[in-house]
Amino acid sequence: MSESYDVVVAGAGPAGAQCARDLATRGHDVVLLETEAEAEFPRASNKSTAGTFPSTMTTFNVPDEVVMNYTDDVVIESPNDYYKYGQTGAVLEFADFKNWLVDEGRAEGAEVQFDARVSRPLMEGGEIAGVVYNGDEEIRADIVVDATGPSAPLARKLGIADLKREHQAIGIEYEFTGIDTDADGYADVADAMMLRLDHDIAPGGYSWIFHTGEDTAKVGVCYLQNGAHSDNAREGFTIDDYLEYWLDNDPRFAEAEPIEGKQHRGSAHIQMPTSLSTDNFMAVGDTVPTLDPLWGEGIDKCMRSGRAAAATADSCLTHRSRDTSAHNMAVYDRLWHRDVAPDMRKRLVMTELLYLSSNDRYDDLIADLNDSDAEIAQNANRGNLLSMLHLLKREDVPVLARYARMQLERRFDFL
Repeated sequence: MSESYDVVVAGAGPAGAQCARDLATRGHDVVLLETEAEAEFPRASNKSTAGTFPSTMTTFNVPDEVVMNYTDDVVIESPNDYYKYGQTGAVLEFADFKNWLVDEGRAEGAEVQFDARVSRPLMEGGEIAGVVYNGDEEIRADIVVDATGPSAPLARKLGIADLKREHQAIGIEYEFTGIDTDADGYADVADAMMLRLDHDIAPGGYSWIFHTGEDTAKVGVCYLQNGAHSDNAREGFTIDDYLEYWLDNDPRFAEAEPIEGKQHRGSAHIQMPTSLSTDNFMAVGDTVPTLDPLWGEGIDKCMRSGRAAAATADSCLTHRSRDTSAHNMAVYDRLWHRDVAPDMRKRLVMTELLYLSSNDRYDDLIADLNDSDAEIAQNANRGNLLSMLHLLKREDVPVLARYARMQLERRFDFL
């Protein structure tokens, strides 16, 4: 006999655990399934740099106990320059954060099952009625939430997820001691989150230093396997090679030593979601690309997507007819586009244009940011068209033309 719940959530990342937490708070019978063993969680899924901002901390009541370091600034580097602006943030210890979030859900009444690998949807009458996990075990639920990330075993089979390899970003990160946070010729990155645009280090992507206190920091590289990567890639280099190249050539790492057990790697997709929900079903977090495409921030958006899914499920389950049809589940789609990623399409365009630009253009951009009013940079980051146009130059015309050609090629490939 299969078990039965109001909602089953597959995946205990920030999106899934937040969804389960909110549903339990509202009094619903919810079970959270997680592939990893409880004693090791989240060893295999501890892959986020975990930088976030005060709005996330206050919105979701994230405690100080899971914060490695509170930061005061954001730094954007190009190969030969940098731009620094005041923006407070927090670098989380991601493993502690994930365990805290699961514990919060349990405290509110959510059931959590570890060692539970979801493999496919349980179908009845052409609609999802639950999940199959650990071979042939079943759990039934009125609503199923896929929060498994890019693997998306439920969303893929239901035709909700259509993740493309050309939109896949891969990343690697180490935590180090012995970091020189104020090296000559570089910005002071003490108590800062630093993002570097430099195709020599991250072709078609970016690298980062997130200060975690004293002489320690999270240091990593990520890139999309796109045209910009192909144009700038070093023959035979893997992502590990790019990180090693940076470590060997940047004086900030001259005395750096990796912290044992603090190496992480992962992937995510940067693209518009094709769909988000259907009858009795929603996909949250990185199952449908949710992270910010421009700077890779994912914790806030994933948790907001989990919250939007929980609010939708609550509405459907408390409806007088307990209606979980696709029509009612589509409330989640509207909340996602309104509250989770309202400027996703604009930011995807900004991302592609940014990564198609050259290292020389990155230096020019930083110079322009330093010469501009801080409000212009902040508004451009939010997707304000006028502010974006203010930062464009005549030399960007070839990049814009190339982007237009890429869009046409994708459209014809789709047709």
